[in-house]
Amino acid sequence: MKVIMQGMPHVFKFLSLPTFGLELRATPSRSMAYLSPLLALALTIFFGAILFAALGKNPLTALQVFLIEPVKNWGAISELLLKTTPLVLCALGLSVCYRANVWNIGAEGQLIAGGIAAGSVVVFFDTGAQLLSGPSVLVLAALAGVLGGAAWASMTALLRDRFNANEILVSLMLTYIAQLLLMYVVNGPLKDPNGMNFPQSKVFSAEYVLPHLFSGSRLHVGFIVMLVAAAIMMVFVYRSFAGYRLTVGGLAPLAARYAGFSSRRALWVSLLISGGFAGLAGAFEVTGPIGQVLPSISPGYGFAAIIVAFVGRLNPIGTIFGGLILSLFYLGGEMAQSRLGLPSAITGLFQGMLLFLLLACDTLINYRLKRRN
Repeated sequence: MKVIMQGMPHVFKFLSLPTFGLELRATPSRSMAYLSPLLALALTIFFGAILFAALGKNPLTALQVFLIEPVKNWGAISELLLKTTPLVLCALGLSVCYRANVWNIGAEGQLIAGGIAAGSVVVFFDTGAQLLSGPSVLVLAALAGVLGGAAWASMTALLRDRFNANEILVSLMLTYIAQLLLMYVVNGPLKDPNGMNFPQSKVFSAEYVLPHLFSGSRLHVGFIVMLVAAAIMMVFVYRSFAGYRLTVGGLAPLAARYAGFSSRRALWVSLLISGGFAGLAGAFEVTGPIGQVLPSISPGYGFAAIIVAFVGRLNPIGTIFGGLILSLFYLGGEMAQSRLGLPSAITGLFQGMLLFLLLACDTLINYRLKRRN
């Protein structure tokens, strides 16, 4: 084998085939930083076509079902935007964490905690007594979702701050605890007494459900809140001193310490912001398209938001682009199941391909391809 490997360069030379290597750039390529997600998306579609062919499906037909059918009309587009809302909200908070070099992997658990808190508020007021108006209860539910998600993230911050626990492992493990807590509340405190013993809360009254933006569409006002949140985070990240401190602390911890910036403050602020946004996403899911508390209130939005954050280059506006792509994968996966008979794992497979190809393409930010012969 060693002799064969040593002889390979001579074979390439004999066949006049060029060989390439990686050369370190003098400075990171700014243009490649923005082109990398597009290149990764194109490669994902290319390898997806190969995957469909390997599964015995016509690649062109399968790609049309996966990528075109979910946006063929306004009704489909509104569903795309509906799924984009929780993805972007979670990704906005995660982007702040990653900029501060705090690796929060538990947005899914924080989303669930926010959903439980928001659902508890609605169940408390939805008794027919009209203690508060519907809009007031929805605002309280959203605030409860923010506080619930932030409180769940604060446990990660506390363990990292006091005991130097790894935030990756802590935030991830807390997700499974949140899932068990959700199972407890739908089988206990929030269980609908008239629900035929199903593990779920009562279906919320119409006045306690987020109003729709358009008739005949499930897209709710949470989408507008998400757009406003993205604009606010753009100002926070790029135009505020607090955002500057977080970014410097993540990129250059020694310089931040020399400047007097507190790494402890960055840890708490980033995790509380991230947990709050994820909790808000959970509140919007419970008071939006679901309309009650169920044993599952998220198909993995918190985990998919990690990919959204990196596809969006940790930029608040970029996360909207990333959210649209991942939302398209969710809807495309559902279409592929119903139209092509493919397993539900096809969605996760496309998400995984996009993430790994993005990491591969990001190599070209600091390196360039160079022909060796």
